This record gives sequence, C-alpha cells and structure tokens, in this order.
Amino acid sequence: MSIATIESRGTGRFPGGVHPADRKSLSAGRKIEVLPPPPELAIPILQHTGAPCAPLVKARDAVVAGQKIGDAQAFVSAPIHAPLAGVVQRESVATLPNGRHVKTIPIQTGAEGNLDGDALWERLFGGDWTIRGLDAHDPSKIVAAIREAGIVGQGGAAFPTHVKLVRNEKKPVDTVLVNGCECEPYLTSDHRLMIEAPAPIVAGARLAARAAGAARVVVAVEDNKPEAIAAMRRAAEGAGVEVVEVETRYPMGGEKQTVRAVLGRTIPTGGLPLDVGVVVINVGTAAAIAGAVLRGQPLTHRVVSVTGGGVREPRNLLVPVGASYQSLVDAAGGLTPEARRVIAGGPMMGFAIEALNVPVTKGTSGIVVLTEADVRRAMETPCVRCGRCVDVCPLDLVPTRIALAARRKDWALARRHHLLACMECGCCAYVCPAAIPLVQLIRMGKVQMLKEEART
Repeated sequence: MSIATIESRGTGRFPGGVHPADRKSLSAGRKIEVLPPPPELAIPILQHTGAPCAPLVKARDAVVAGQKIGDAQAFVSAPIHAPLAGVVQRESVATLPNGRHVKTIPIQTGAEGNLDGDALWERLFGGDWTIRGLDAHDPSKIVAAIREAGIVGQGGAAFPTHVKLVRNEKKPVDTVLVNGCECEPYLTSDHRLMIEAPAPIVAGARLAARAAGAARVVVAVEDNKPEAIAAMRRAAEGAGVEVVEVETRYPMGGEKQTVRAVLGRTIPTGGLPLDVGVVVINVGTAAAIAGAVLRGQPLTHRVVSVTGGGVREPRNLLVPVGASYQSLVDAAGGLTPEARRVIAGGPMMGFAIEALNVPVTKGTSGIVVLTEADVRRAMETPCVRCGRCVDVCPLDLVPTRIALAARRKDWALARRHHLLACMECGCCAYVCPAAIPLVQLIRMGKVQMLKEEART
C-alpha cells in the first residue's frame, strides 16, 4: 500500500521534521547475530518508566534462565528476569546513559543451562507462529501474561506494555498501530527484526489488538525499508493486519507523528495516542508479546545495533539484558582509532556516555560510535531569530523560546511555551545556524524545573 492509497485516512506524512543523513547502510545489510553469553550480567532493577523493582534473589543464589529476579507491586512497573543461568553476586550500582544511578543484580553466568547461537534464536523467534485462534485468548489473560513477562516498549521510552493494553471504557481503542519506522540515523535493529522475524511481530500485534479491544491493526514502515515492507506483507497475509508505507522523515517514529501520518488523527498537546483511540507499540514489543503469550517467554533479550564510523565491524546483535556495552562493542570488532564519542541510542535523541561499563536495558536500541569528523561542531552564537527551529518542530512548538527560558530558569515562560510537551527529537538543534544546544537546554530545563517545583 503506497502513500497515495492511504490519503483518506492519513497522508503518510506529518508537518515539520528533517532529513538527516541516515547512515543505515553501515549495518542494514548485516543479519542479526547472537552475542555469545557474557561471563557476567548486571541487571538494573529500574529499566522502565514507573516504579523500580525489589530484588527477589540474594547473593549466592543460583538462578535459571528466565527466572523472575525482581518485581514491584505498583501497576506502572515491570518485573525483571534472569536472561541466563548463573549465580547472583553482591548487589551493585550502575550509571545508565541518562545519568541515573540504579541498583543492579549482578549474575555470574555459567555454561550449563544457557542457549547460544541458532538454538537461542530458534527459541525466541523461530518455528511456527500461527495466527489461528488468537481471538480465543482472553484479553485479561493476555495483559497478565505481558505483565508477568516484564514487557516494556522497546522503542526507547520503555513504558510498561500491559498498562497500555488494559481496556478503558472511557477511552475505547479502535486501532493498534505497530511502529516499524525506526527513523533515527544509523539504527537498524527494528529493520532487521522485520526482515528476519516478521511472523511473531504479526502474531503479537494481533494479540495486542485482542487485549485492547481494537478491530484494526496497522504496521507502519518508512519507505526507505522496502525489504522489511515486503517481509511484513508476506507475514501479514490473511492475518487481518495492514502494512503501510510512510514517508521517510525524521522523527516519523514518534507516536504523534506516526498516528498523524497513518491515521490522520492529531494527538492533543500533552495527550496520548489513547486520547484518539489508538495504542502504539514497537515491532520488537509486538514480537515479545507473542513470545510471552504463546510461549511463556519473559523479555530477557533484545536486538541492538552497534554501528557508526567508530566501530570496526557494525553489527545487529541479539543480546541479553544486562550485558555491558563493552561486550557489544568488542563483538563489533572494537573501536577504530578515529572513535571519539559513544552514543546510547541514536545520534538525534540518544545520550553520550563516557565509559562502556553500561548495562544493556530493555530500552537499549543501539550503540552508535562517532568519529572526530562526525562530532566536530560550530561555535555557538546568539539566536538570529530565523525561525528554522519553528519550521521543523513536529509538535508546532517554538524551541528557541523554550530553550532560552530554560537557560534563564524562567519556568513560568517555559511552561507557557510547553516545555514538558517537547519530545526532545533534536530537529531544532539540527537546523539551528547559531549552533545553540537547544535539546540539551530543554532536557536540563525539564529536570531543573520539576526539581524546583517539587521543593515548593
């Protein structure tokens, strides 16, 4: 289905946005490889939006692969599981890419009881994923299985998926929109998953629709991924799932942008897709839902792109949660002499990190290593009021006013210009001729404003 054929529901486009060089060719053609089991994992007890988990194990406990090792009573939370068998070590602390310090449950892994290579891939994504009989599943049991499996959004926000799918009589859902856009430059983990494991994505999407009470399921893929589109359409035949192309434009992967492009619906400022009758899930999340409901598999592994000019052999790797960034970079051949900056996530919305002893979480989509030429930037100058940031903002905000209000700590002005509504996509900073660090100012402004308001 082309962009033209969905104009009655959405144009396949959204206003604003930019076209950064995507650099996806570095890893788009690389099949997903399974990372050999690392000798040690460090499982953060908080790797999702919501309440942190409390450990269910202690040092010296032996655990098996898939065992629940942390949980919380809060509704907005998600349990964590041991990806590999091993022995629990003394509790430690890790610094996540966003700067937050969180406790971890270290596990010293062993050779026994741990699948590797093709055997692990087959267990997680291989075999038959029938779509027959999915409507016989009880919606509440689907939600319970998703919650028990610890599934969260794998597109980056890591919001607990079961919360999205609980039926709300006041806000009924008519459409489940599966996001396969992956608009960030460099990243190709979703792209490869759609090519190599489309069947569980389709099955998981149908199960999500059954849980949410949605009659319609749509998979959205940017038109720069023809191989993924073809694979998804083959898997979706006879499943009651539409696969539509949308324009390649950053940040098409944002929920508000995808909903508008595909369905022609505008999510209000400060609102959610639920406000317009939609639930949005990532393709990796959909595959994890199928694994949880149909095979009883918790979310313990995910696909991560390790790419950029600063790594020797860019890869797409299936890795256990808790593996260190260092182990992934090593699997990609290590750093090149030109490597200068490591980004957790994509270069537009990701976080620069100073060390590689960071653990992979359920929301880790990629590790991008940039070179000296990539990070060279112009010196900041005063705002020239050119309006380019306004032109490209996909949320119709005025980024320069928000950022400069945050710099001055004028929180009343920042709120008036909807500081908290900013999705931090980076379009404004990308086009700013004055090289003002707009995203950094907005991001820090959110933190500082909320801290100051909490004290008053």
